[in-house]
Amino acid sequence: MGKPSDSYHHGDARAACLRAARELLEEGGGGLSVRAVARRAGVSATAPYRHFPDREALVSAVAAQGYRELAERLAAAHPAPATPEDLADVAVAYVQFALAHPALFRAMFSEPCDPGNAERAAATAAISAYVDGLVRRAFRKHGSEAGPGADDFEALSTAVWALVHGLAFLHLDGKFDASVPEVVADRVRGAVHANLGVAAPRPRTEQRARTEQSSESE
Repeated sequence: MGKPSDSYHHGDARAACLRAARELLEEGGGGLSVRAVARRAGVSATAPYRHFPDREALVSAVAAQGYRELAERLAAAHPAPATPEDLADVAVAYVQFALAHPALFRAMFSEPCDPGNAERAAATAAISAYVDGLVRRAFRKHGSEAGPGADDFEALSTAVWALVHGLAFLHLDGKFDASVPEVVADRVRGAVHANLGVAAPRPRTEQRARTEQSSESE
């Protein structure tokens, strides 16, 4: 292998370091280090520091990427969520993202970060605003006289995020079986509906079983 060089253009070197950090996270095998990132990116040991003052800044930049990708995944789950069932679909997408990118998800929420990192703060704020807007739309359309008032929406948004986030980590940590995607989805939907006090639809895995039984009896 040739000697690491700093021949990358400014933006290319930063992007190469972020790609290397993501690869190392996905491969696991210990904590992420700036030196390991430099080796993987093919730059000198000091090159990453031109873009990231320290490890926490590097992790914050990786986490910001993760938050943006998570936001895209949630938006793709439902283009205009406006009901509790839509909210449950988005919750499933959140947990599915965590299971598809476990190391990135842990870096986003568990790794020490730079509290003053503007990129990470903006990406986190975007997720928070998305969840808040989703909850407000869902309950304004579904709401009743007993539904939450304007002052309660922030607390409800926090409760919804905490619930779904907790479900994500319970699956990641093996407290819930995550081997069957359909079962995970049904579990998440059921928990969201129970938390919101909304009657949950019949689990989709149960619906499928009933359909198969009906077909066999014909």
